[in-house]
Amino acid sequence: MKLLHTLRAVLWAFLGVRKRAGYEEDLGRLSPFAIIAVALVLVLLFVAGLIALVNWVV
Repeated sequence: MKLLHTLRAVLWAFLGVRKRAGYEEDLGRLSPFAIIAVALVLVLLFVAGLIALVNWVV
């Protein structure tokens, strides 16, 4: 369940639309190392998806 909360917090951060109260709640509840790990995995998946899309189009 904590992984889902971390994933949700990172996805909100990617979009850039997060209320300050939600941000502060996440800071108190989630581990910084978990947030960084989830963010790195999501960035790698995003980049791999973009590369796959470009290869498919070309």
